Amino acid sequence: MSKIVAIKTMPCMVLLTMFLFGGWCVSEAEPGDKKIYVGSRACEECHEKEYRNFQTYAKKAHSYESIKKMKKGLTDAEVRKCFQCHTTGYDKLGGFRSEQETPHLKNAGCEVCHGPGSLHVETGDPEDIKGNLTAKDCEACHSAERVRAFNYKPLIYGGAH
Repeated sequence: MSKIVAIKTMPCMVLLTMFLFGGWCVSEAEPGDKKIYVGSRACEECHEKEYRNFQTYAKKAHSYESIKKMKKGLTDAEVRKCFQCHTTGYDKLGGFRSEQETPHLKNAGCEVCHGPGSLHVETGDPEDIKGNLTAKDCEACHSAERVRAFNYKPLIYGGAH
C-alpha cells in the first residue's frame, strides 16, 4: 500500500476503532492485553454522579490546562515530566501519547487513581478496577517534594467524588 493511500485511509481506521470501542480510542495496546486506558468518559454511563462531580469539581479533570499554562520556558523533557501526573497513563502501554493522538487521555482522569479501565468497562466487575483508594495511592503524584515545590495540600477524594 502506498503512503498516500495509507494516509487517506487513516481517518477511516480511526473512526472504525472508535466505533468498535464504543467511542474510546486505544493507543499502542498489544493483542492479549487485559487492561488498557479508555478515558474517563467510559466511566460516565455507570458512574454518572461520580463522573459529573469529577468533571465539575476536581482540578485533575482539567489538568492538561496547567501544562499548557506552564509550558512556556520549559524544555520538552520538562514538559514530558509534567505528563506523568497531569495526564492519564503517560509512558504506559495504551496511555497518553499526545493531545492529538490520545485527546481522551490528556487530563488526569479516573484511571490515574483507579488503573486502566477497559476490562472493568467490559465486565462491570468491581474486581477488575482498583477501588478503596488510600493516601498511599496518591503519593505517586502528591509526593512531599511536589507539595513543597507547588505549595498544595494532597487531599484524598479532593473534589473527585
